[in-house]
Amino acid sequence: MKSGSQNDWDVLVIGGGPAGSSAATLLADHGHRVLVLERERFPRYHIGESLIPFTYQPLERLGLIPKMRASAFQQKYSVRFIQPNGKASQPFYFYTRYDKETIAQTWQVLRSEFDQMLLDHAREKGAHVREQTAVTELLREGQRVVGVRARHHDGTSAEYRAPITLDCSGKEGFAATRNGWRVKDPYLNKVAVWTYYRGSKREPGIDEGQTAVAFVPERGWFWHIPQHNDRVSVGVVAEGKYLTRGGVKDTKAIFDREVQENRWIADHLSTGEQVGPHYIISEYTSHARHCGTEGLLLAGDAFCFLDPVFSSGVMLALKSGVMAADYVHEALVARDFSPSRFAGYAETLRQGIENMRKLVCAFYDRDFSFKRVMDKYPDAAGLITDCLSGDVNKDLSQLWIWIREFTPLPAELPVGQPLETQEAPLLAA
Repeated sequence: MKSGSQNDWDVLVIGGGPAGSSAATLLADHGHRVLVLERERFPRYHIGESLIPFTYQPLERLGLIPKMRASAFQQKYSVRFIQPNGKASQPFYFYTRYDKETIAQTWQVLRSEFDQMLLDHAREKGAHVREQTAVTELLREGQRVVGVRARHHDGTSAEYRAPITLDCSGKEGFAATRNGWRVKDPYLNKVAVWTYYRGSKREPGIDEGQTAVAFVPERGWFWHIPQHNDRVSVGVVAEGKYLTRGGVKDTKAIFDREVQENRWIADHLSTGEQVGPHYIISEYTSHARHCGTEGLLLAGDAFCFLDPVFSSGVMLALKSGVMAADYVHEALVARDFSPSRFAGYAETLRQGIENMRKLVCAFYDRDFSFKRVMDKYPDAAGLITDCLSGDVNKDLSQLWIWIREFTPLPAELPVGQPLETQEAPLLAA
């Protein structure tokens, strides 16, 4: 490819993760010419390994359920909450609400393998993929996005053009960052430190693959996610001032200290061997002020990255990728890419995000307990399970009425709607 050469496509996709791959798969299956530009070379490491039941529908739309069932990924049937003294709740089994043959069971995945499966599937459906290609700039004609400029791994650059570009760049939030659209959540700004273990303890039988959410003081918590190949992902999430108390900043020291704050975690890791590095990420919850503008649409973490306590990230990425594909397909058929076409896309996604956000904010109130809500209102248990499972676009208004008796819930953030092009142009990188 010569520097500055031009390629015309129907759709450009920035990023080959779950949102980008799912959108590319469906759009290519419709016969559209789709180019995915992925900065890294797959397989690559990524956190966010626990799927929730309502990932089933987008995976089914993509035709990936047979591949998932044939995979080595650890099956997951439930989630459990554990107090610092080691006392565990009864598991929230998904089959108490859903069909055992479909969404009552999901998976714990190794993202390097899972994301590779998704990207290869997009290729099989006809999407073109260029790895090790970093998008550096959005191209505009007036206020309309008409493509991107990208740099290849050999240092050359090229322009790629299409009537619409999907930003599926993940937490980096390519367009949101460059256009000043990124909004921090006023309630959810935590720090996470994590690593991996081999040979640590697991629960027997159907509970082997359960996600454990184990509390530490100051409303912090551990995730414990069993994976295949005798591997466990385990990490702690809390306010930065709690994790760095006493001036401790070394990630391994933070992690090792917090392990001792929960007896269940300490016991389950006592027989295992820690492998690989310790990772850290801070203040990761963010929202995009706009879902896009003319010629541009955001999906996945580029649209919103929500606190990971209930493992909603991959579900929201897949769901938004599938929805984006449906809306973009209709726009391509109509040859109409006006921002107003995508208002319904934004409204649906924000409704689901806000429902999950309410549950997360309740969880972080140190005086709040789901058990107290369920003891007073037994029907709340089913609605809580629905939200935990990812059924976030159902009517949960009654659940919020009940929960508000125990804790205040945040107002919905006024973000997400498309930016009408007459308001302001996009900024180049």
